[in-house]
Amino acid sequence: MRFYVVDAFTGEAFAGNPAGVVVLERDVDAAWMQQVAGEMKHSETAFVRKNGTTTSLRWFTPATEVDLCGHATIAATQVLGGTQTYETRSGILRCTKHEDGWIEMDFPVDEPRETQEDVSRILADEDVKPLYVGRSRENLFVELETPEQVARATPDLTELKSTWTGRMIITASGDPGEPSETDETGDNTDFVSRFFGPGVGVDEDPVTGSAHCALAPYWARKLGRKDLTGKQISQRGGIVKTELDNDRVRISGRAVTVVSGELHV
Repeated sequence: MRFYVVDAFTGEAFAGNPAGVVVLERDVDAAWMQQVAGEMKHSETAFVRKNGTTTSLRWFTPATEVDLCGHATIAATQVLGGTQTYETRSGILRCTKHEDGWIEMDFPVDEPRETQEDVSRILADEDVKPLYVGRSRENLFVELETPEQVARATPDLTELKSTWTGRMIITASGDPGEPSETDETGDNTDFVSRFFGPGVGVDEDPVTGSAHCALAPYWARKLGRKDLTGKQISQRGGIVKTELDNDRVRISGRAVTVVSGELHV
């Protein structure tokens, strides 16, 4: 069976978020897929198998299977090309690879709901006062005051892992006057974010497409616009474009295939 490593949400190799993609030739069990994901050691590995007009798609971290993953879906579409209809644990997902190289995903909205939780022990910085704390379906969602606070955050991952699902998005409004350094289109950055997931075996994910199911509706409401550009400011970094459409969000990014090979087990 063929496998690939694809850098997602970037137009350059060795940036964005690397994902494994395994193209299955036959049915395999979940335990085997989990072992392969553990061997690949990327934050997510996608397993795809053609089923007539649709394609089965499952995502595994090195530790567990997850319900939704954006960057590995972009990676799978980069490998398969064209327009894909995926059958997943989150329902039917449609993705299109456009001629300009951008890959667009149609995902369900996951708008956070405000809570009164005290996240100070997780943030581990007494000088940081969240502007908003909420929960999306699986993630804590925290807005901080500035992009600089997001960039320098060092949350207590042990504390985070022991809370709820052990996953957290932190975000802040971007400066609309400063174009993103890595966005070749020259679009301004509307918001920045980072994602931490020790609860699913990923301390920090470089660029997280599924997090934008929550980020897109949150910032669309705050900024009064449906089309936005986000920048995930991890060490590798990446650009994510979002377009809100009622209860769906179109999430777009680029991708670069950096490795291809064959599994012998």
